Amino acid sequence: MSGAYVMVAPNGARLSKADHAALPLTVSEIVQTARDCHAAGANAIHLHVRDQSGTHTLDPVLYRETLAQLTTDVPAMDVQITTEAVGRFTVADQLACLSELKPEWASLAVREMARDQTLATRFYAHAENIGTRLQHILYDAEDLKVLQEWQKTGRVRSGQEDVLFVLGRYADGLASDPLAIAPLIADLQPSTPWMLCAFGPTEHACLVQAVRLGGDVRVGFENSQTAADGTQWRDNAASVTALMSELGQMSGAACA
Repeated sequence: MSGAYVMVAPNGARLSKADHAALPLTVSEIVQTARDCHAAGANAIHLHVRDQSGTHTLDPVLYRETLAQLTTDVPAMDVQITTEAVGRFTVADQLACLSELKPEWASLAVREMARDQTLATRFYAHAENIGTRLQHILYDAEDLKVLQEWQKTGRVRSGQEDVLFVLGRYADGLASDPLAIAPLIADLQPSTPWMLCAFGPTEHACLVQAVRLGGDVRVGFENSQTAADGTQWRDNAASVTALMSELGQMSGAACA
């Protein structure tokens, strides 16, 4: 195998069963998906929880219930919660979520934190104090510039370097280009841990290229529900299985 670290993002914040019948929304569905994806080779899960109406939420009660079940059922799988606002929550809400849960690992979008830089400073300081590992979601080069400026000024603390680059947009027709990865990572410090996710049917091609360039990857229905030819994956685990096979083929070709 390639040795890349693979995270699955099985549902996201916006999709519903109308997008794919196997999209996991309930606690039991998310846990079963985690179990299946871990068996297929995923090292971690990027966790969104939904309320009873299926809406994205930062509810600590739902988070705790899901985290407890994941710990029981898939203890070897790493779990990253999201603090993403997705147009619903303030930076104060995001800080409250972090403070209440004290998770081992959490994602945050730099452009969302930038809405209230005073609270953003508190968010980073609190994450350091409680020992929460952070991963910064970056949508473009400007997000990276903001993050690097915050690192220089000390808002972002030492050890909070991890980044996730997002390729493609709904507004752009879910177009993700593997050739766009190299320019995105060009300004990273060589030691920066980075990961990539990519929207649309070119998802796997982008992820394979990211691994070639030394990155880790995030795969799953949050970003794409179909293979390159447009065929729907049966479920998240089918996508993970296919990706692991592609990474294995890449590794085998490199060793030949």
